Amino acid sequence: MKKNSPTTILIKWRKAQNSSHHGGSWKIAYADFMTAMMAFFLVMWLLSTSTPQQREQIADYFRMPIKDNLNKNQKTNIHSIPMPENGGSTIQTEHANQRKEQELAHQKDIRRLNKTRYHLQQILKNDPRLRDFQRNMHITLVHEGLRIEIVDSKKRPMFTTGGKEIAPYMRYIMRIIAPVLNELPNRISLAGHTDNQPYINGERGYGNWELSADRANASRRELVEGGLMSDKILRVIGMANTMATKHKHSHYASQRRISIVILTQKQEAAIKKENSESHSEFIETNDDPASQLWKLAAPQAFTGKNEFQLKSNLNNFTKKNE
Repeated sequence: MKKNSPTTILIKWRKAQNSSHHGGSWKIAYADFMTAMMAFFLVMWLLSTSTPQQREQIADYFRMPIKDNLNKNQKTNIHSIPMPENGGSTIQTEHANQRKEQELAHQKDIRRLNKTRYHLQQILKNDPRLRDFQRNMHITLVHEGLRIEIVDSKKRPMFTTGGKEIAPYMRYIMRIIAPVLNELPNRISLAGHTDNQPYINGERGYGNWELSADRANASRRELVEGGLMSDKILRVIGMANTMATKHKHSHYASQRRISIVILTQKQEAAIKKENSESHSEFIETNDDPASQLWKLAAPQAFTGKNEFQLKSNLNNFTKKNE
């Protein structure tokens, strides 16, 4: 190499590689967003398919710790909260199972009462002292249970005229029926009925209402003396002539009767709820009529825990009725 030769300088250019825009982190963020959206729409769907009572139970569950909920034995716990099964297609499965169990129990109750009806009919046929009274006794299976009606007649009255003293044959019938009723787990409803003839005897203000109630109570005493347990009787009522039998004049002797209904357990529960556990709502007197009507139409909405939703529902209800 010669000493005075020019120096050759080589410059190498390298192409810059394109960056991958932060790699794949955006995919993770997008996946999180889609998961949140899926959860949101799932919650919205559950809210649209559940009832207000179920939503209230779920809210109470999240509002109260599980430990306190179980210890205090509140109306809601983790077992009573409806949860979706099979992807949420059967939210009310638990309620459906309860209805099915109640229906099976009701059918079993009806079969037991039908067997009792046959047993009583055989007693009437086989007892020589009761054969002449078959026309005075009607045993029918009705929606409320097994009804045993002891009907008055002109030749054979159940009670003294205008009085509550039981005739001997009526007393004997009660003594025969009492042991049969005692064998059943069902409770009994007793009702007295009269005709529409005005009551002119006795003290002032005493009428067919009082007479029918007194006769029903006298029948109750005869059943108890015949061996019926006193707690078997659920109620004793006087109906006067308000429940006249069809296709018969209200002044006929057949309207004077004693009705003994062996209640189904379903009907017994309905009577108890009607008289002791029925829902009652206090209505403010200074509320406008639309507000009062809304409270009566939807009392479950007035829990005091969702004031915004309550006002919205009330406004919608008022607009519909304007």
